[in-house]
Amino acid sequence: MNTTDILRRLEKKEITVEEAEQLLQNGEEKQELEYANIDYEREERTGVPEVIYCAGKTAGQVRGIVQNMREHGQKHILGTRCSREKYEAAREVCPELEYDEMSQIMVYQPEPFPLNRGKILVACAGTSDLPVAREAAQTARFLGNEVEEVCDVGVAGIHRLFARLDIIESASVIVAVAGMEGALASVIGGLTDKPVIAVPTSVGYGANLGGMTALLAMLNSCASGTSVVNIDNGFGAGYMAHSINCLTGKREEDK
Repeated sequence: MNTTDILRRLEKKEITVEEAEQLLQNGEEKQELEYANIDYEREERTGVPEVIYCAGKTAGQVRGIVQNMREHGQKHILGTRCSREKYEAAREVCPELEYDEMSQIMVYQPEPFPLNRGKILVACAGTSDLPVAREAAQTARFLGNEVEEVCDVGVAGIHRLFARLDIIESASVIVAVAGMEGALASVIGGLTDKPVIAVPTSVGYGANLGGMTALLAMLNSCASGTSVVNIDNGFGAGYMAHSINCLTGKREEDK
């Protein structure tokens, strides 16, 4: 029972002030972790639960956070930038967790989110950009979207992109992932009326400057309808694509 439920019961006089106070205190005690303060109200406010950013956390901390979430009955758990070591530690308290090696994402989702009507396309310039592209795709799938992935369609062989124009047009939102000079997003933005989310990656030789060259190129794109997330931020792109795709409505409403 979250804080909102307790307050609603109090408003309806189903419980006394003293009982409400006790329930709130018990909830606070149960949530306390020395190293984390998990926001269990986030899904009710935003439609998406708190996500675990595993980088920088120890395996024990990741395990403890997952255990705390499970104790609170959370049915949607997403962990990003999660090494296999941290995943294996979390599986000790949640054996149903699934793991994708390439994107370094772990997922627990016995009750999937309702599926949005629209489709998200994740277009990846080169094979070296795949980990970031897969992070975007896995995030969007977790949140309840149909996702199609197209790999190795960078501008160095632009005919490969033109051969996928039918897929580009079938999408509601497009995530364009590219390193080097980051030109893919501008090209796609000039080929479609769909919103494009550009993701610069740190892939490239020295003058790529760890992704800064691609980031600045994407920020300076003359293709209208293109927005940009931070370097290697596949999660942010997948989340934003989901937010846009939510405007299409849920497929369950078609029934």
